[in-house]
Amino acid sequence: MYRIALAGLVALGCFSSTASADNWPAWRGPEGSGVCDEPHLPITFGSTENVTWKVPLPEPGNSTPIVWDEHVFLTGPIDGGRIRSLMCFERQTGKTLWQHDVPFPDQETKHSDNPFCSGSPATDGQLVYASFGSAGVVACDFSGQVVWSRDLGKLAHVFGPATTPVLYKHLLLIHRGPGEPTHIVALDKRTGETVWDTPEAGINDKLYGSWSTPVVYRAGDRDEFALSMPGELKGYDPLTGKELWRCAGLGPSNYPDTAIGDSVLIGVSGFQKSMMAVRMGGRGDITDTHRVWHVAKTQQRIGSGVVYNGHLYVSNAQGIAECIAVDTGQTVWKERLGGNLWGSVLRAGDRLYVGNTQGEIFVLAASPDFKRIAQNDMGEHLKASLAPSDGQLFIRTYDNLYCVGERRR
Repeated sequence: MYRIALAGLVALGCFSSTASADNWPAWRGPEGSGVCDEPHLPITFGSTENVTWKVPLPEPGNSTPIVWDEHVFLTGPIDGGRIRSLMCFERQTGKTLWQHDVPFPDQETKHSDNPFCSGSPATDGQLVYASFGSAGVVACDFSGQVVWSRDLGKLAHVFGPATTPVLYKHLLLIHRGPGEPTHIVALDKRTGETVWDTPEAGINDKLYGSWSTPVVYRAGDRDEFALSMPGELKGYDPLTGKELWRCAGLGPSNYPDTAIGDSVLIGVSGFQKSMMAVRMGGRGDITDTHRVWHVAKTQQRIGSGVVYNGHLYVSNAQGIAECIAVDTGQTVWKERLGGNLWGSVLRAGDRLYVGNTQGEIFVLAASPDFKRIAQNDMGEHLKASLAPSDGQLFIRTYDNLYCVGERRR
């Protein structure tokens, strides 16, 4: 729900072939998985320790920054969401290079923990894209000039939206939900024209909806994307929007993105509801044929998890981190870190990073043996996930945007 919070995804053709492994072009990274191959990210830091720069932000927000070469992009609300903004910062200094504002004076409902503009931007290295819910979608070049914009209609949900656009080949995939209406749209990333539009069931109710972002994966010889929807995990063809399969077993409200690894997809519900693993490759209703395991009741989960070496690492909102065996769904370890863990888990090599709303960022070993490596205090409210790039971490709190650590090149 709260966007606390795919180098190049070359195998899927999602991004330009010029994408660098050091870029972080989307809110969960180049593959939408929350994983980076950077062994030299800072381990110890804080609001005044190991800070390269910090810049104040107009208002609180949950979206995660993205990074491409010398540019850092971020979305955020102004005037309580009456203006929705796409901001560009100079990577070296944090200086604001430009800001594109989209006015939207209409009244809209949201959750107090879910400010407007909770969806992160995405970039292919040529244009940067932002989806502002009822305020539409915009594509800007790196100088801040608007290339195209689209009004896709108003969305209505008591908790507000929080999904992020996803680039796939020539398409920009947008899950427009929850609420009324709910649909998944593919726009031509060059022009903004609609390529396909798939309707889904939508209800404007606080206990019903999906705040998840589509995750593209490879199943056999074709690409698909998975999306946790109310009551079920579903798979789609990204080129056509056609539903390929569905598996029953999720709760009515789903916040985390689908976790992917070991040829399975793991759907995770919110409100202490279910979690399940689904084997890739099915068609139609695969509940009886491809569901590997199902756990009916879990802890409250908002952030997304990562899979590594046969284990799923997730954060629970009650301040507890958990390691779960992918093949069985059994908990390997469960440890209290403290605070309220809303951030999504980042894996960098054999380390995990996750933050709580109190502004503490924990560094853990990505291992079936629990080890807390470091605990860092930013001293500011934090719901966004961390964005790594070339040895640095970019951290968005409710007050500031931080660049932490030394750049490697």
